[in-house]
Amino acid sequence: MWRHKSTTSSNMKKYIKSPEQKENNKYTGNSPKENEIYNLNDDDFKTAIIKILNELRENSDRQLNEFRSYVTKEFDTIKKNQTEILEMKNTIEEIKKNLDALNSRADNMEERISNLEDGNIEMQQAEEEREVRLKRNEETLRELSDTIRRCNVRIIGIPEGEEKEKGAESPFKEIMAENFPNLVREMDLQVTEANRSPNFINARRPTPRHIVVKLAKVNDKEKILRTARQKKLTYKGTPIRLSADFSAETLQARREWNDIFKNLKDKNRQPRILYPVEISFKYDGEIKTFPDKQKLREFIATKPPFQEILRKTLIPEKSKKGKGLQNQ
Repeated sequence: MWRHKSTTSSNMKKYIKSPEQKENNKYTGNSPKENEIYNLNDDDFKTAIIKILNELRENSDRQLNEFRSYVTKEFDTIKKNQTEILEMKNTIEEIKKNLDALNSRADNMEERISNLEDGNIEMQQAEEEREVRLKRNEETLRELSDTIRRCNVRIIGIPEGEEKEKGAESPFKEIMAENFPNLVREMDLQVTEANRSPNFINARRPTPRHIVVKLAKVNDKEKILRTARQKKLTYKGTPIRLSADFSAETLQARREWNDIFKNLKDKNRQPRILYPVEISFKYDGEIKTFPDKQKLREFIATKPPFQEILRKTLIPEKSKKGKGLQNQ
C-alpha cells in the first residue's frame, strides 16, 4: 500500500510542476530551433508559430488525457480499496458477531453443565441419604427380628421325626433332663412354643432341620447356653448343639468373625461373640469389645503383637480393600 502511494506521488509530479521549476524554465536559454524561428519572414514565422501552438495544444491535450486517465485510475483504485476495506470491516463485524454468539453459547453450556453438576450432586446426596435410610431400616428390621427371637434356643442335631409323637417340646425336655438336671431343679422352665425350622423339608439338605424352642424368660435361655458351652451335649447318645436363635442377617454378620475368633482362641485370648454381632477378647487382663472390624483395626494399629496374630485375617482384608480402591 505504501509503494502504491509513492508511485502515485511520482506520477503526479510528471503533470504538476512546482513554482521553482516554472521559474527555472522562464530563464532557460533559447534553443537553436527557436533562434531559427526569429530569423524567418512574417509568413513563415506565423506558420511556425501556428505549428508550435498546435503541437503545444496536442501535447497539452495528450498530457491532460493522460492525467485524466491517471486520476480516473487512482479514483478507481481508491474506490476499490474503500470497497475492500468496507468488506473487511463487514467481515470483521460478522466474525465479531459469530464470536459473541459462540461466547453466549459457551456461557449457556457452562450454565447447563453447572446445573447438571448441581443436579448430580443433589442426586448423589439423595441416593446416599436413601442408602443410609435403607441401611437404618435393615438394621431396625434385623434388631426387631432378633428381639422377637431373644428368648429362643436353637437345637441342632435332633434327627427328623423325633417330635412326631409328643411335639417339638418333648426332645428339648429330654435334653434338659439328660444334660442339665441341676438347672431343671433350679429353674421354673416354661416353654411357650417349639417347632422345626424351616417348616418345610428340603430333600437336598443332608442334615436334619433345627428345632427352635421359645422360652418364657431370657435369663433361662442365657443360663442354659452358658452351661452348654462348658460341656458336650447329647440326645439319646447322639451329639447335639445348642445355640441362640438369630435372624439370617445377624448370623451372616456373626460368621464374618469366625476366622478372627479362631486365631484369638488359638492364642488363648478367650474370645466371645456377643449379642448381636460384637466380638470380645482378653487383652492385658481386660476384656475388650468391638462392634465391627473397623474398630478392631483401629485398636490393633498401635498393637504390633495383635497385628501379627491377625495378619492372615484382618490385615489382608484391609489390603484387599485398598487395592480395590486403587483399581477403581
